Amino acid sequence: MLEALSGGELAFCAAVLVVAYVVRGLTGFGSGLISIPLLALLLPLQAVVPLIVLLDYLASFTQSLSSRKDVRWRELLPLLPFTLLGVGAGLLTLRTVSPEAMSHALGVFVLFFAVYQFFGLEVSGRYSKLWGAVAGSSGGLVGTLFGTGGPFYIIYFRLRGLDKSELRATFAFTFLIDGSWRLLGYGAAEFFTREFLLAALAALPVMAVALYVGGHIHTRIQLKTFQRAISVLLVCSGIALLLK
Repeated sequence: MLEALSGGELAFCAAVLVVAYVVRGLTGFGSGLISIPLLALLLPLQAVVPLIVLLDYLASFTQSLSSRKDVRWRELLPLLPFTLLGVGAGLLTLRTVSPEAMSHALGVFVLFFAVYQFFGLEVSGRYSKLWGAVAGSSGGLVGTLFGTGGPFYIIYFRLRGLDKSELRATFAFTFLIDGSWRLLGYGAAEFFTREFLLAALAALPVMAVALYVGGHIHTRIQLKTFQRAISVLLVCSGIALLLK
């Protein structure tokens, strides 16, 4: 997978990972949304998604250890059966849909999410746990296909009234469980080739350093300004995927 890339392309991939995991260190999520559309410009989506899911799984594991006391288990557990259904549907789709169609579908999803985030669209109020069926199945499906199912979980937890610490901790544990199912599915579908494992080993130290740096940055940038900057990046990567 890496042998086909030039030196400049490898540097681009490393820079994407650095930005994505610095953002994750700052916010607790967002690495997949940033890295997968950009890496998919150079690498097959069927290779990029399992790679980032594996890196995100390791990142969630380290984050969840330090924040497990803040997890809201009553909000997490209703999601899980529907997440499993979504993961199964996603694995079936990955094996049957062409890479070109998958890349274009990712571009459309990224553009829609970028618009949602740029304008700060929020739904107020406290919603029923029944919405966990929608959030869980959507997060499992989109997460398995594109590695970017996190927004569905984040929106659901916000609608359930979790504060910042609870949201970050509960999301990390959600991904820990969700990611386990996805990784098992990718393994059963034989996505973990020798080339994939070498790429993962090369990416791991980059991810670890960037995550550490992001977790120790103290910035005065307002959250809304930060989200809008990420949205512009997502728009660019989404358009590039549609034109690919």
